[in-house]
Amino acid sequence: MWIFFAFGSAFFAGLTAILAKIGIRKTDATVATAYRTTVVLVFAWLMVAATNAQTGLTSISGKTWLFLILSGLATGASWLCFFHALQIGEINQIVPIDKASIVLTLIFSFLFLNEPISWIKGTSVSLIFIGTILMAAVPAETKSARDHDPERTKEKRRGRILAIFSALFAALTSILGKIGMQGIDSTLGTAIRTVFVLIMAWTIVAASGKSKAARSPDKNEILFIGLSGLATGASWLCFFKAIQDGPVSIVVPIDKLSILITILFSMLVFHEKLSRRAAIGLGLIVAATIALTVG
Repeated sequence: MWIFFAFGSAFFAGLTAILAKIGIRKTDATVATAYRTTVVLVFAWLMVAATNAQTGLTSISGKTWLFLILSGLATGASWLCFFHALQIGEINQIVPIDKASIVLTLIFSFLFLNEPISWIKGTSVSLIFIGTILMAAVPAETKSARDHDPERTKEKRRGRILAIFSALFAALTSILGKIGMQGIDSTLGTAIRTVFVLIMAWTIVAASGKSKAARSPDKNEILFIGLSGLATGASWLCFFKAIQDGPVSIVVPIDKLSILITILFSMLVFHEKLSRRAAIGLGLIVAATIALTVG
């Protein structure tokens, strides 16, 4: 059953990136992250109430609390990096780099969770890494005149660096979440960790002097920010249920198939082009992910 939750997580995660991209054209990425997290929190606790999972609050151990908090903070850091990267970069480049967290997750799952690395896993992850490089690189012949602007080039480079940090924190989120979800209802665990993501997000809004911007968000974009929050909440509930019952080293690659949905919508909505090199990279990522799943 966990595999169905993993694919559900991928679907909703794919929608999240597109909806968020639409919602941060004018709205500051930090402010948007804080608003999204608020929506996710409300959604998560409504699910807790609907399933009566709150009864497990009193039996949560100190270790579980610690890892849920750390997982929430890692998620907050990953989100802030990812949505800042989305705001200044192109989806077709940022998302593949972010999805490279698969490689780090496999390494971390081996080191900290003692999950074995078979030759199929090793080969598949290597192909995912190669595919990511192919998708993140921009062929010289596809560069537009705008890309020769030094400031634009600097922005895109900064976006790629932020995407790398997003991948690192996302990998930590999976490992910490796996440990934190042991012995607790996944719905309750998801809701608890979201509290700390929210605290982190709004603290950064206040610390960066963006409270004024948060009080008057763009009315047209706030709808898409809210929808991306609902998609995120659904993705999280599926994801943490999947890693609670299944191996992280397989659940995470399936979750990263959200790249298919994201790339498809980026082409349809934002008219971003997929070069031949990027298409080959995407094919490698998908094929390797399928191999991980069936192997």
